[in-house]
Amino acid sequence: MSASLATANDLLHSVFGFNGFRPGQEEIVQAVLDGENVLAIMPTGSGKSLCYQLPALARPGLTLVVSPLIALMRDQVRALSAAGVAAGSLNSSNDPAENARVLRLLRQRELRLLYVAPERLSRPDTLEMLCESDVRMMAIDEAHCVSQWGHDFRPEYLSLGSVARQIGGRLQTMALTATADSPTRGDIVDKLFAAPPRTFVRSFDRPNLRLAFKPKERSSRQVLAFVREHEGQSGIVYCASRRKVGELAETLRKEGINALPYHAGLDKQVRDAHQDAFQQQDGVVMTATVAFGMGIDKPDVRFVCHADLPANVEAYYQEIGRAGRDGLPADTLTLYGLGDMQLRRVQIEQSETPDERKRVERQRLNALLALAEAPRCRRQTLLAYFGESSQPCGNCDLCQDGVERFDGTIEAQKAMSAIVRTGERFGVEHLVAILTGERTENVLKYNHDRLPTFGVGKDRRAAEWRSIFRQLSAAGLIQQDFLEHGRWMVTEAGWQVLKGGQDIELRKETAPAKVSREKRAAAASVVLGETDNALLASLKTLRARLAQAQRVPAYVVFSDRTLIELATHRPDSPGAMREIHGVGDAKLERYGSAFLEVIQNSVR
Repeated sequence: MSASLATANDLLHSVFGFNGFRPGQEEIVQAVLDGENVLAIMPTGSGKSLCYQLPALARPGLTLVVSPLIALMRDQVRALSAAGVAAGSLNSSNDPAENARVLRLLRQRELRLLYVAPERLSRPDTLEMLCESDVRMMAIDEAHCVSQWGHDFRPEYLSLGSVARQIGGRLQTMALTATADSPTRGDIVDKLFAAPPRTFVRSFDRPNLRLAFKPKERSSRQVLAFVREHEGQSGIVYCASRRKVGELAETLRKEGINALPYHAGLDKQVRDAHQDAFQQQDGVVMTATVAFGMGIDKPDVRFVCHADLPANVEAYYQEIGRAGRDGLPADTLTLYGLGDMQLRRVQIEQSETPDERKRVERQRLNALLALAEAPRCRRQTLLAYFGESSQPCGNCDLCQDGVERFDGTIEAQKAMSAIVRTGERFGVEHLVAILTGERTENVLKYNHDRLPTFGVGKDRRAAEWRSIFRQLSAAGLIQQDFLEHGRWMVTEAGWQVLKGGQDIELRKETAPAKVSREKRAAAASVVLGETDNALLASLKTLRARLAQAQRVPAYVVFSDRTLIELATHRPDSPGAMREIHGVGDAKLERYGSAFLEVIQNSVR
């Protein structure tokens, strides 16, 4: 082990309270310590920030961290300060005293990490100050924001390559992101690095996350049932519209759930207050648009629910990645329907982006639909999108509840025959009515009860036919024309099946198995083990009191994982407590006696 890496290992334990690196971290830290420029693509919760924080402490000089959101900077600075690290940020939310502290430490060259937003970084006065501050490395977080192929493009990121050259020609650069497909990676390399960096792509697998999708029935009730399964836990419910955000928050509050809305249409003071409540309190459920999330550094989010279909696989992966960042079991659920599919496709077609961008976005959406309608393990399907292979995971709805597949060629032919015989002019509800033999007003109006396909699908329920249409759409056999009221058309691939030239396997819609919730509880017990729940509750109460007094998020004091280990192992001395995950020297000195007292009192 090199001297620098040995120093980093010591700091890992003494400052952060960790006994070892997580998979993939050590190699990246070594490359940074060796002075290489690095692009690190690591899943949320894998410890990206430690890959630049440790080198910043292991060697002299200042590390500049570019972060897209003030909330993210604020939380990281709080956590570092609690661990005894000289860190600060420059942003518009700072009070004068904080800005004065940061500038003083900069002048004295005592600051080790400085967080700034790209907008602040491009200001001449900021650049002038940094040129005199011994900046050794610029770490660019959420680096996918530089790419117009990415789902969070921010034009301010485009100037960062130039900024790095102005601060110093030999400035080391590190870019980090949780999701980046090939086009996005290419943009990151081209726009942030003068020469190709050392690139690390870590596994996208998050085995502690349970993956589940369900067709929409009554989505508000489905969301409510899911949230009730996680009573007292922190979670996020994502919605496609501001209106739905407000409605769902109100629905959950009426049921006694501490739910708060968040979207860009709310007053900034309200948004900030709700985000602070979510960060600092246990058991808050945030109903939100995707405006909420990128800046969230809360490790104990126990569930993420999508009340509507996400935009694409990358967005889905990043949004569910906000759950379970502490490595403990977390739950995800995505609701979807044909209306969601149509909305997302309309958004792509009506955007003002170039045709090539639209083509890529269609491919990304189709990949998400394939995940939603997957007949086999969802994690295998998700990881395959990112170029990984895996065995069935045992921690998704399809693995746990099982799914029955069947040769759906005849059903597909019936559905597509109904499309063709009605002139490819109608939406799914009309087509389902024809197949099930329902004489609706429109069926009679157009004499579609006289078609050969009328009633040929009576053996299946309407819900089953809707599922078949979703699966045919996800498989690319049929598509909608969004400029003409969502009418369905058969694609070239669909004609191959319709003419008998190719078979297709479909998934049978079944009621969810009742054992799934018990299996989730069993998965949690693997981690919780012999934890004393009464002691854990007392430790959480103490943590909340300390966090409130310091006006910081609860996890800045100690994470859930640390409290669980304290309640399980019951350390009886500072030395024993020092071996608990997440207990570094500074936190032991600051909080150790208070937590040891609670543990000792529980034994009496």
